[in-house]
Amino acid sequence: MEVKISVQGLNAWFGSKQALKDISLDILEKKITAIIGPSGCGKSTLIRCLNRMHEVVPGARVSGKVLLNGKNIYEGDVDPVDIRRRVGMVFQKPNPFPTMSVYENVAAGLLLNGIRDKNRLSEIVEKSLKQAALLEEVKHELHKSGASLSGGQQQRLCIARALAVEPEVILMDEPCSDLDPIATVKIEDLITELKREYTVVIVTHNMQQAARVSDYTAFLYLGKLIEYDDTARLFEKPQKELTERYITGRFG
Repeated sequence: MEVKISVQGLNAWFGSKQALKDISLDILEKKITAIIGPSGCGKSTLIRCLNRMHEVVPGARVSGKVLLNGKNIYEGDVDPVDIRRRVGMVFQKPNPFPTMSVYENVAAGLLLNGIRDKNRLSEIVEKSLKQAALLEEVKHELHKSGASLSGGQQQRLCIARALAVEPEVILMDEPCSDLDPIATVKIEDLITELKREYTVVIVTHNMQQAARVSDYTAFLYLGKLIEYDDTARLFEKPQKELTERYITGRFG
């Protein structure tokens, strides 16, 4: 199994507050890795460091290495915009562009990357919506506002938008936390499907969700990586007492 992202001695700060402390882990290609832990433990900060989004926060900084296909994304010759295309992000709250149609939402990144051929745009938009399990629901409403869709559909639209620019990795920050159970099942099924072609990293506060969808799970606490293992092994036979206490609901 190949390593897609290797995190080595990663530290992250917001001003003087250290959010991540010496994190090292390997994220495997075309697998789903879940990151769990109580609120404020650094889960979202960790994935935002994987595509250089952390540094856009004023006063935020990072030390250590994040290797994508063996190349440190924090080296001086690396374009952060290119990294954010290759490592896409789906946020907790669906954030379709409200003034754009469904079609325009998916095509936005393509247009920014200079693709102007209408046939090519339509082809990629259709493919991305299909990959996001949304095409059948919106194929007659492509010119309707993206904001008019249901919450679950909006989240899948945001996933389609991320897929359109052909990323290698998809980061998801609690993608189901604002969704109802039916929409959550659709997103979980979609995540499972996506690993055929992509490496997926999902932050979740829902341990049942981590157990259902992920191949590997990392448990963070107070900015430190406590345990990282095969998901079934971590949930059935955790090596650290702190992990066991968290997954059995004794704190967090």
